[in-house]
Amino acid sequence: MAEEHGTAPEANGAPTEPPVSEADDTAALRAEVADLKDRLTRSLAEMENLRKRTSREIADSRQYAVTSFARDMLTVADNLTRALAAVPAELRSSDNKAATAFIEGVEVTERGLEQTLAKFGVKPLDPAGEKFDPDFHQAVFEVETGDVPPGAVAQVMQRGYVIGDRVLRPAMVGVAKAPAGASPPAGEAN
Repeated sequence: MAEEHGTAPEANGAPTEPPVSEADDTAALRAEVADLKDRLTRSLAEMENLRKRTSREIADSRQYAVTSFARDMLTVADNLTRALAAVPAELRSSDNKAATAFIEGVEVTERGLEQTLAKFGVKPLDPAGEKFDPDFHQAVFEVETGDVPPGAVAQVMQRGYVIGDRVLRPAMVGVAKAPAGASPPAGEAN
C-alpha cells in the first residue's frame, strides 16, 4: 500500500521521504530567507511609522491639552478688555492716584494673562482689514463702507484666538460691503 503513494517502506516498515536534491533544498532555503527578509523589512517600516505617529500624537496632546482651559480663560481676557474700554478718558487723565493705580493694575493683569496664553501657544487673531475667511472669522453683520474693500473685515467685535494651527475661537467681525449706489469695481457684474 505504501508503494501506491510513492514512498517505499523502510526496513522497519515506516515510510521514507523521496530523495530531495541539494539544488531544491538550496532554492527552498533562499525563498524562505527572502520571505523572512521581506517580513522583517515590513515589520521595521511598520514600527518606524508607529514611532512617528506616536511622536506626533504626543506632540499634539501636549500642544492641545490646554484647549478647554484656554477657551474658558478667553472669557476672563474679554472681561478685562471690556473693563479697560469702559474707563472714561477723563478718569484716565485725572490726578486720582487710586483710580490710576487700579487701571494700571487691570492693564498689567490683562498683559500677564495674554503672555501666559501665548506661552501655551494661544495667539490672538487681528483680522481688521483682512479678507473675510469663514475658517477664522464669524460674520455678525455687514457694514457699508468705502474704507476697506467689499468682503474684507471692517470691524472686529470680539477678538478670535488660535492654538497652534487650530481655531480656538473665531473672531466676531463686521464685513464690508460696497456703499449703496456705488459702482462695482471693474470686472464685477451685478
